Amino acid sequence: MKILVIEDEVKTSAFLKKGFSEEGHVVDLANNGVDGQHLAETGEYEVIILDLMLPQRDGWWVLQEIRKRRSDQAVILLTALDAVDQRVQGLRQGADDYLVKPFAFSELLARVQNILRRSNIRTDEVLHYADLGMDLLRHKIWRAATPIPLAPQEFRLLAYLMRFPGEVLTRTRIAEQVWDMHFESDSNVVDVAIRRLRRKVDDPFPDKLIHTLRGVGYVLELRH
Repeated sequence: MKILVIEDEVKTSAFLKKGFSEEGHVVDLANNGVDGQHLAETGEYEVIILDLMLPQRDGWWVLQEIRKRRSDQAVILLTALDAVDQRVQGLRQGADDYLVKPFAFSELLARVQNILRRSNIRTDEVLHYADLGMDLLRHKIWRAATPIPLAPQEFRLLAYLMRFPGEVLTRTRIAEQVWDMHFESDSNVVDVAIRRLRRKVDDPFPDKLIHTLRGVGYVLELRH
């Protein structure tokens, strides 16, 4: 899952990035309303975590701009503004949820998961392809009923492949979505990660699922 955090408090944004990354998600950060709105408009995020008291442009403006473009974008307001009328205003202006600081990360994570379950935004709790299964919320992977332990980065990589079965994904696209980095032609980070993933997901089983399209990228596909 890809998450955008728009938050000007450095400690809070670093805490959120660390927490969501440990859960296996990719996190982008913006520390003001203008940059946050630009990322929200140009990127694809399952959830946006939005502070209201931001420099340059406040969170109310950012939320308004997001809703002009997309009515289905999941947005959680995370703010120190705790008055009832402010909460009501946030929800009426289109926020999916409103959490007051200070907060527990476990509660924020639960709210994110609940929003995704309710709105079914580009993800299901469990992904399936052939005999391969993945539980996104419980971080469990199995193939032919055999559990497969994966590191967080491997989990993100496999989840991305499973979201686009049969579609060839370029190294650039994989690097941007899984590692949140720009791919350089002399870098083998994607290839190394794919090899590690194959050792766990493909090598112990007769049917291979992860295939290479030479010079282009990789595809999750069952071939007979």
